[in-house]
Amino acid sequence: MSSWKKAAKTNQRTHRERHQPESRKHLGLLQKKKDYQVRAKDFHDKQRIIKLLKRRALNRNPDEFYFHMINSRVEDGEHFEIEKEDEHTPDQIRLMQSQDLKYVTTKRTIEARKINRLQSQLHMLDAANKVKNKHIFFVDSEKEIKNFDVAKRLDTHPALLDHRINRPRMSTLQNMSLPDVDDTVVDQLTSQRRKKYVELHKRIDREKELSIIQQKLEIKRHLQNKKETKPKRIKPGTKDAPPVYKWKYERKR
Repeated sequence: MSSWKKAAKTNQRTHRERHQPESRKHLGLLQKKKDYQVRAKDFHDKQRIIKLLKRRALNRNPDEFYFHMINSRVEDGEHFEIEKEDEHTPDQIRLMQSQDLKYVTTKRTIEARKINRLQSQLHMLDAANKVKNKHIFFVDSEKEIKNFDVAKRLDTHPALLDHRINRPRMSTLQNMSLPDVDDTVVDQLTSQRRKKYVELHKRIDREKELSIIQQKLEIKRHLQNKKETKPKRIKPGTKDAPPVYKWKYERKR
């Protein structure tokens, strides 16, 4: 009996699902049963979850206590999360915030020094050359106006007329020994100068952000001082500016 079953199993034909006919090939792959089972299971799981959430929403008691009631507050129509500081003592929190303030102050000082160094190297010459100003020349007759030559009057080369900064005279140019510079070297120098201006712009933005963070930390430190009277908030803080508080004037002895 067992040998007959084995023989029947070996002679059993494997039935395969048909593929997409050639006339319907433009519609894509034909969905097989295993694909349908996966899609159907996913659909029914989502329907079951939606039904469960609907039931929970209907059965929910609006007066029921939940922890977010005491972990958040609404101030001036704006929602705030209350920071959890139970795991540290007040002295530890004060020390950590003072260390953060020192770190931000140090970083801001470093950025300010780098900005000054870059500005001293670049001198902002390009910005000075782009400033629109006037240079008035006085002449005695109409004939001088017609024959007026700006380069000759300024005693410089015509190519240097747009350079308001570092415009040497012809006598100085004749005595100067200039190296042979081709267009490739000029392009490299221009690219390096442009990169330095981009770096300067980024460092100025970073120094501004560090300044805002420093002001926010200083205000936060003053607000934690229990000896001082609680100040009145005039303007809330934003990402571009710290909050503005007004303390009550107290005359010191």
